Amino acid sequence: MYTKVDLNLKQQHFVLRDARVWIPDPDLVWKGAVLREDYVGQKKLRVEYEDGEESIVAVKEDINLPPLRNPEILIGENDLTSLSYLHEPAGIVLVAINPYQTLPIYDNDTIQVYSGQDMGDMDPHIFAVAEEAFKRMSRFDENQSIIVSGESGAGKTVSAKYAMRYFATVCGAEAETQIEKRVLASNPIMEAIGNAKTTRNDNSSRFGKYIEIGFSRNNTIMGANMRTYLLEKSRVVFQAADERNYHIFYQLCSAADSPEYECLKLNHPDVFFYTNQGSAPFIDGVEDGEDLLETREAFLLLGINDVRQMEIFKILSGILHIGNVMFQEGDNENCVIPKTDKHLPLMAEMLGVDMEQMRHWLCQRKIVTANEILTKPLTISQAYFARDALSKHIYSSLFSWIVEELNKALFGFAKKNKFIGVLDIYGFETFEFNSFEQFCINYANEKLQQQFCLHVFKLEQEEYVKEQIEWSFIDFYDNQPCIDLIESKMGILDLLDEECKIPNGSDKNWIQKLYSKHGKTKHFEKPRMSQTSFIVHHFADKVEYQIEGFLEKNRDTVLDEHVNILKASEFELVAELFHDAKKGTSPTGAARGLVRSAKETGRGAGSKAHKKTIGSQFRESLNKLMETLFSTNPHYVRCIKPNDDKLPFTFQPHRAVQQLRACGVLETIRISAAGYPSRWTYPEFFQRYRVLATSKQIQHKNLKKTCENILGKLIQDRDKYQFGKTKIFFRAGQVAYLEKLRSDRLRYCGVLIQKRVRGWLARRRYIKIKKMVHLVQTYGRGLLARRKALFLRLTHAAIVVQNYWRCYHHRQRFLRFRKTIVIIQSYAREVFAQQQFIKTQSEAKAIVIQKYIRSYLARKHYEMVRHGIIKLQAHVRRRAAKKELKKLKIEARSVEHIRMVAKGLENKIIELQQKLDERGKEITVLRDDQVKLNELRNEYTKLKSAQKEMALSKDRVTELEALVRQLKIELDKERKEKGAAIEECKNIKVEKEQIIETFKKEKSALKSELDKVNEQLKMAGKGSDENIKERIEEVKRSMLAEFESERTHHQKLVKDYARLQQRFENLQGDMQMLSPPGMAIHRRSPSNISNLSLESESSASADPNREKGPDEEDDQGYGTRRLKQKTDRESVDNVEWNKKNGAEVPAEKVVDIALVSRLQNRIKELERDRKRLHRDLDSKGLPADLLSNDPEQEIYDTIRLQELEIECNRLREELTSLRKAVADSTDFDGTGMKGGPAAREFKDQFVAMTDELNRRRDECIQLRTLLVTRSRGMAELANENYGGDPSILNEDGELEMAYKTQKDLNKLLENELQKVQKNAELNEKELRSQIEELKRDNDRQQKLIGQNLTMTPEAKMAATMQHEITRLTSENLDLRETIDKYQEQIKKLKKALKIYARRLKSTEASDVQAELEREMAADENMPAVKHHREREYAGMFEYRKDDEPLLIRNLIIDLKPRLASQHLPGLPAYILFMSIRHTDVLNDDEKVRSLLTNTITGIKKVVKKRQDDVESVTLWLANTCRLLHNLKQYSGEKQFQAENTPQQNQQCLRNFDLSEYRQILSDLAVWIYQGLIKLMESKIHPVIVGAVLEHEAITGLSASKPSGLRGRQMSQSDDKTKGVMALDSLLKALTNFLRVLNVHAVDPELVKQVFKQLFYFICANALNNLLLRKDMCHWSKGMQMRYNLSHLEQWLRDHSLQDCQAQQSLEPIVQASQLLQARKTEADVDSICEMCSKLTTSQIIKILNLYTPVNEFEEKVPISFIRKIQEKLSSRSTTTQTQTLLMDTKFLYAVTFPFNPSSVALETLSAPLEWGLGFLKRI
Repeated sequence: MYTKVDLNLKQQHFVLRDARVWIPDPDLVWKGAVLREDYVGQKKLRVEYEDGEESIVAVKEDINLPPLRNPEILIGENDLTSLSYLHEPAGIVLVAINPYQTLPIYDNDTIQVYSGQDMGDMDPHIFAVAEEAFKRMSRFDENQSIIVSGESGAGKTVSAKYAMRYFATVCGAEAETQIEKRVLASNPIMEAIGNAKTTRNDNSSRFGKYIEIGFSRNNTIMGANMRTYLLEKSRVVFQAADERNYHIFYQLCSAADSPEYECLKLNHPDVFFYTNQGSAPFIDGVEDGEDLLETREAFLLLGINDVRQMEIFKILSGILHIGNVMFQEGDNENCVIPKTDKHLPLMAEMLGVDMEQMRHWLCQRKIVTANEILTKPLTISQAYFARDALSKHIYSSLFSWIVEELNKALFGFAKKNKFIGVLDIYGFETFEFNSFEQFCINYANEKLQQQFCLHVFKLEQEEYVKEQIEWSFIDFYDNQPCIDLIESKMGILDLLDEECKIPNGSDKNWIQKLYSKHGKTKHFEKPRMSQTSFIVHHFADKVEYQIEGFLEKNRDTVLDEHVNILKASEFELVAELFHDAKKGTSPTGAARGLVRSAKETGRGAGSKAHKKTIGSQFRESLNKLMETLFSTNPHYVRCIKPNDDKLPFTFQPHRAVQQLRACGVLETIRISAAGYPSRWTYPEFFQRYRVLATSKQIQHKNLKKTCENILGKLIQDRDKYQFGKTKIFFRAGQVAYLEKLRSDRLRYCGVLIQKRVRGWLARRRYIKIKKMVHLVQTYGRGLLARRKALFLRLTHAAIVVQNYWRCYHHRQRFLRFRKTIVIIQSYAREVFAQQQFIKTQSEAKAIVIQKYIRSYLARKHYEMVRHGIIKLQAHVRRRAAKKELKKLKIEARSVEHIRMVAKGLENKIIELQQKLDERGKEITVLRDDQVKLNELRNEYTKLKSAQKEMALSKDRVTELEALVRQLKIELDKERKEKGAAIEECKNIKVEKEQIIETFKKEKSALKSELDKVNEQLKMAGKGSDENIKERIEEVKRSMLAEFESERTHHQKLVKDYARLQQRFENLQGDMQMLSPPGMAIHRRSPSNISNLSLESESSASADPNREKGPDEEDDQGYGTRRLKQKTDRESVDNVEWNKKNGAEVPAEKVVDIALVSRLQNRIKELERDRKRLHRDLDSKGLPADLLSNDPEQEIYDTIRLQELEIECNRLREELTSLRKAVADSTDFDGTGMKGGPAAREFKDQFVAMTDELNRRRDECIQLRTLLVTRSRGMAELANENYGGDPSILNEDGELEMAYKTQKDLNKLLENELQKVQKNAELNEKELRSQIEELKRDNDRQQKLIGQNLTMTPEAKMAATMQHEITRLTSENLDLRETIDKYQEQIKKLKKALKIYARRLKSTEASDVQAELEREMAADENMPAVKHHREREYAGMFEYRKDDEPLLIRNLIIDLKPRLASQHLPGLPAYILFMSIRHTDVLNDDEKVRSLLTNTITGIKKVVKKRQDDVESVTLWLANTCRLLHNLKQYSGEKQFQAENTPQQNQQCLRNFDLSEYRQILSDLAVWIYQGLIKLMESKIHPVIVGAVLEHEAITGLSASKPSGLRGRQMSQSDDKTKGVMALDSLLKALTNFLRVLNVHAVDPELVKQVFKQLFYFICANALNNLLLRKDMCHWSKGMQMRYNLSHLEQWLRDHSLQDCQAQQSLEPIVQASQLLQARKTEADVDSICEMCSKLTTSQIIKILNLYTPVNEFEEKVPISFIRKIQEKLSSRSTTTQTQTLLMDTKFLYAVTFPFNPSSVALETLSAPLEWGLGFLKRI
């Protein structure tokens, strides 16, 4: 939370009863009270505190009077310059209080609200300071600085971070560019390596930094650089209780279990000594693992890759392991590291150093004397100190290196015009134990305070001079003596440096020098009871410094042996950190000076004597910083820590006052209060204190004179105020005096008004009461009379009612009795009848039962009798059967009877056996016959089917055989033609060889002639030799140019060599230390980088019989086996000719294999000839005189060329593998499949390009060789025949002519050969394709024949039918396609015929007739006869395709809104649509597509070109919508034809469906609409706040408060719209927008949407501004706002826009104004919550918190009331909207384009001549 702090200075004033004063308090510092008696010189005063407690205050003298408080009106002021008794210096300091809680006031919406606003207009905020700095830089081209200071934990880092984020957001236009992201990305890195947890702050910056953000002339961020100051290195090795080391160590330890970080060998922070001393490894609410990911992402964004990050992490891990290295006592008080120490090897591994060397030198140190080198063992304490010093040095060096890398990444190569610096530096510190760090910090604050005071004094002086008032010099505290004490010659730092140079210097000696030198200095003091400390009187307080460790910290000593070991590290980064020599000028150091860590000057110097101390380094860097700050315009942010317990929203006043004093605010307040702190403009003063003036004193035309008259009577002392040009300047306390007079005057006026009003009210009440008494009497008497008359009427009525009631009652009784008797009789008769019926029914049922029982008994008796008779019959018959059985048994026992029976049976058996045998034989014969019959039937069936098949396929086979014979004939013919072509090629080649031989002969003849002039050519040969040498040198340079790519590798080798050399020197030193003193040591200096060794090459060449591997070749050039094996190219030999389209083709189907083989053999022969020629050329070589005379240089060049060629081949191989990997791992066609057809095509293209490149390279080599050979031949020919003068060879240009002729002839032959080859290849491809097709047909037919031969008749029949069906289906489909085509053509012709028929019927018949006559006349060479007739147009424009660009340019791009407004609205859209109709009639889809595309492109172009012109954008929004409506209206769709006329229905599009283009036009209209809204918003944005909030239409409603510095900032624009004119300007702008929209006939619904959006924008901006301005939140301002908003609502009603929901868009700001006016008591909670339905909870609470009474008659909003409102509002739905504070100014309502048909007849429209559309023909 950022606010201003209310403090007060003690002022003398005559005080009376009820005066408001401040009373000192030990807890609250100052406590508010009110005097309960007048002060007349007594020694005691009775006061009453705000809590109601009374007390007695002692007053010894007038000077001891309690200081006066500010008036009620000034309580809670943001700008302290408006106060009467307390004044912030020139309003340039922002006091920022750390709330210790995240607040939603730093988002992008808040940034947008503060962007462009003046500093005095908005509430105090870090964004207001940043905007002020940015505005001053952009307007005045001045460099700016924002100085952020405060205690640890006060929020300095966060404030600086927010300031940088503001610049990045404002300059990046909402979307951060790369450099802006880098600037912000530096924060997490610097926080990780430079921030730590302390007892006061969880994220305390342990270093100071100054970041310069560079801007271009366009005010965009171009780069940044950073300077750091005084890193707290001691924290690396020591942390106090409840503190932590730097965050980066804990972040790495949190990721120790991750596989990626296993190589760091880390563990929990409690394991490491450097991270467990504070016993607080974790911070509440902080995830170190997530912070590590954020840090790594920031590293990547700033160009530090993962490999380099792991190197950094290894160094940090090595530091942690160094801290765990332990020492043991050895002999003679020395120390050793035990062999079992596990952290030393890990440290050596992390840093890449030799473990044994580190083990040795951690326990020893080297002493170098003039004659010898000694080794001295270290004690345990010294070893631990050296170990910690090494750790601090490593971390400091790494910190400085990271800062350098960040500066390189943040460096912008574009020129920086100006910059804004953000200084995040420590504030004044004083602890119980203050050491060297606190001394440097306070020294820096002394310098900053001096700059601060000088700047404040400068501003005060400028203000007085500007206003031309008389003023005297303001005396202020100058801390230059204190600064001289510290930094002057023989000052504290100088004596400290001098003591550091002494070998036996100590802290005690240094402190004694201080006592003796500065013992009598004013700002230096010696403590009474201590000899080890000193006191410095700083501007803020006295600080006692303990001298322990001053010298060591100033020296920053680290052993050279340790540094040398680190220089020899295997890791490049470690060696780079500690290398002596600095790198060359980096990009950051070339243009703007190398920005590096401020403490880093002289790091790694060659000797200790020239190494600067930390104090001197800090002094130099601080002086540079002060130079920078004095050259810029500063802005100050003082961060205040509200409490030491880090509790949210807890304020401790004494801590705040202590920090205000420490940061210099109180001292600068005293400077400001010494002059004229209170400043009023004349209009403000007159408006506020007009009540104190009389009518005679007021001169409305001269407010200055009026103010002089008023003040002359009110304040007698002329020195208490002065009149400036535009303001009145008051001494301290005068505003409070004027406020008291004003309050007394208002109180007197109030009492007078109350007296008159109360008398009037009492008389009015008496008259009203008297009148009421008379009325009551009259109405009472009338009431009694009416009551008596009513009683009489009621009595009579009661008698009549009784009479009728008694009659009615008796009659009803009689009727009830009679009815009862009738009912009883009916029930009795019913019972009697029921009993009689039941009796009769029972008797009938009894008779039925008797009947059935009697029948049952009779049947039962009959059955019993019948059963007995049957049993009797059975018994009789059984007896008879037994008798008969007995007789038969007796007969069967006789013998003869048995014989007779047996004989008959035998005969019968024999007869049956014979019949059985006969039947068996017959069955066997029949079975055999049946088998034979079945076989015959099968054979018959087969033969019959075969006969049918033969009959069916006989004709087809004949046709196929004929077709095969014909194809073979054609194939033989093509083979013969191909052979002829090949022979022709051979003949051409032979002819070419003959021609070459002819030229060779001619060449030999010329050579014989040239022998005569051999001597002359020798002299000229030297010149040609030089030319050839130059050419060879060019070739050499071109090949050496490829060697440039190896320089990086070479430099890396140099670094490695330097590192190895350092390691070698370390080993030499170790050997020297280990060798005996008297023993001579042979020392050999390491050689430099050796030249190319020729031994390997010579040995390789000396052994020609060495077996070569399969992959080795003598040649490393192009086309060798090694190169071929490493490429993906296939040679002709490896081509798989038996594959086609990726599928294997059977060998017997390959056509013309012999031809392919001959071609392959021919290619092999040509390849052998080429190799042979190369070998001959190599064997011949160049002449010896053409080469260098230096054999070593020749060998070196040869080897270099070979290495370059090998390296080139290796790079090509890597490029090939890289391309292949890219092709295999990339999804080219977006299908999600890697390595698909697109990847194969990519690889094939790359292979083809590689082959072409190799071929071109071979050709170049051959041409170079031929050139050298011919040059050599010419030189030899000239030497032999022309005396060495080669010019005679071509004296008459014969050679040149012959060469050109030969060249042309070769080209001609080559072209002819290429043509023949191309034709042959084409013919071959065609023949191959035909052969393949024939083969496929043949295979298909053979398969069909084979299938037919093996199938059964039924299957054959089915197959045949299927084949026929398939054939007929395909033929039918073909015929169907043909029919469809013909039908489409017929439809088109019919449409054309109808059109022509309509034309003939209409008046256009004359045109057709005229055309026919013209055609006839043209045929007869006679002029055509023209007929003049009145024409009717069809509503179309005809244009040529070539005129389309002209149509787009004249109708769209060059059309001015002024010309368009003179004609029918939307005429361009009508013309475009009429042109589209003509293309529809012609059915030219390409033409209509081109027209629509170019139209859309042209509209986009003209809108972008004139995006700042409201009329142009509106014009094309209207025309785009009209064109969209026309496309709908004439589309032919019924839903759009409801309001069409018959003529319009006839004019609908007939051929084209342009619904897709309708969608494109709709999107275009949305885009134009959004651009128009943004343009209108930008036009009205500057006047919104002035119109709605600041405009005071009701004069005198609110008396303004003291403005202080509001409106006094230098950054404010002079032409700012005043509130008086802002409302009129806003209404005029809205009226102008409406006029433009109406002129161009924008759809009414769209107009409503435009103003709905604009009024939402007005509401959002006004409400956001109100929520950030406390001075606007009071009752009178709410009334003014409501009145101003009523003007906007009236404007809507005046223009009939009240139904567009624009008024609803204003509801939030309307409700805010009502909230300011509403009563704020606990009884009004519900009504306020209901009233503010459109405001969010956050907005309501914010307005109530900001509510500030403007005068003494208003009251503040009680906290209890706000809490009840908050509880009531908590019942609302908890959505994101309810928590939003600021309205989204970029919100856009969804726009719609309702269909709006046009009644304009197209046939009545024509193109205006002034538009340049004469080429359009109206049809």
